[in-house]
Amino acid sequence: MSQQPAPAPARQPLDEHAAESVRAYAAAERAKTDVLASVLEDIAANGYPSPETGVPWETARDAHLARLADEQPRVA
Repeated sequence: MSQQPAPAPARQPLDEHAAESVRAYAAAERAKTDVLASVLEDIAANGYPSPETGVPWETARDAHLARLADEQPRVA
């Protein structure tokens, strides 16, 4: 077996619009991850929240479906 590292695959550069879209997506995902991390840190520090303070899953589902129904249609 060789001690040489495997060569990195060649990359194709993105145009500026595509690069900006990727950066925006990364920022949005990073923000979601930061929220999740803060929730987990709060649970670790303070324990689980009581069930009485939560939102029933049916209510959360219905609210999410209503938001989706109000959105403008998008082409994939």
